[in-house]
Amino acid sequence: MAQLEVAWRAYELRPEPVPTLEPGGEYLRSAWTRSVYPLAQALGVTMRLPPVQPRSRLAHEAAAWARERGRFDEMNEALFRAFFEDGRDIGSAEVLGDLAATIGLDRAELLTELGEHVHLGEVLRDEQLADRYGIRGVPAFVCGGYAVSGVQSADALEEFVRRAGELGDGGEPREALPQPPVGLKRR
Repeated sequence: MAQLEVAWRAYELRPEPVPTLEPGGEYLRSAWTRSVYPLAQALGVTMRLPPVQPRSRLAHEAAAWARERGRFDEMNEALFRAFFEDGRDIGSAEVLGDLAATIGLDRAELLTELGEHVHLGEVLRDEQLADRYGIRGVPAFVCGGYAVSGVQSADALEEFVRRAGELGDGGEPREALPQPPVGLKRR
């Protein structure tokens, strides 16, 4: 069986100037009630509708900073917990500094690098790559030059990886797969 490598990339759902969603608005409450809460319960994951809908670019920069220090997984988990469990504003440099400190990294160093946007280029390159793949939502998965986004069942993801691997060569992005992934064709 082939090995599967997971590589987290930056992607902003609503970058400037796209407006953020109203945290208590009907759309988010409905989407969470219909989709997020049932899935979280089925997986045994704690998730709460966050009371804020921050811009995520600084959080992505903080994650890139942590990756450079070999602590990406810890920072990624801290970001998810802070946002989805604790309702913290992960668009705030101060909150990000606190998260860095909780995983044993230098808070002041992160704040300095965020202020200078040291990792902004990396974040923007990830976003450009997502655009080339036609990604418009999260989560998103890329395999063999194909992409699919949105929540997928385990069976659909397995089929996506199998079929995309058969058709793709890992090269340049091709057309996005339909959802669920069926009828793959080469470009």
